[in-house]
Parts: sequence; structure tokens; C-alpha cells
Amino acid sequence: MNFNQELKQFEIKVDGHVARIEYHIMDDRIFLVHTEVPEELSGQGIGSLLAQQTLDQIEKMNLKVVPYCQFIAAYIRKNSRYRRLLATGINIE
Repeated sequence: MNFNQELKQFEIKVDGHVARIEYHIMDDRIFLVHTEVPEELSGQGIGSLLAQQTLDQIEKMNLKVVPYCQFIAAYIRKNSRYRRLLATGINIE
């Protein structure tokens, strides 16, 4: 996983394709706004791997998550250990 600050995205490159989660940072919050996995990588678990590695990196950065992206919100619902990263007042139910 690569943290591409220039393009404001977390990314995984596989077979010449890039899966990515786009973000914006404001103060101590990171807004995850869009997840995109190329069709060529669909069904291989790349999106889940990217979500996991992104959330692990965010934790190391001491940021709180605001998941505008429905894929990320769903991933956090399924993987409750990441709920601790949610910004105060954020409800993903």
C-alpha cells in the first residue's frame, strides 16, 4: 500500500492497475471520500485489503476517520475493531 500525498490517495498497484481510496485531511480528521477498484481487479479482495491497510495507516497517523465513502463505512461495520478510529459523533449504522 502506498500513501500518495500528492494525489491525496491511499493506493495499491496490482498488474498495472491502481485501486485507491481518496481522502482529505482537516485538523485531526481524515475524510475518506471515494474508493475505486478497477474492474480488472474486482472480486479479488483488493478493496478489502486496501481498506484494511488504509485504516491501519490512519491509526498510525493518529487521525480520526470520517467515512463519506459507503464502502469504507460498510467495511468498518463488518470489522468492528476499526470503530475506535471513527471521529466523535460519526454514526455508520
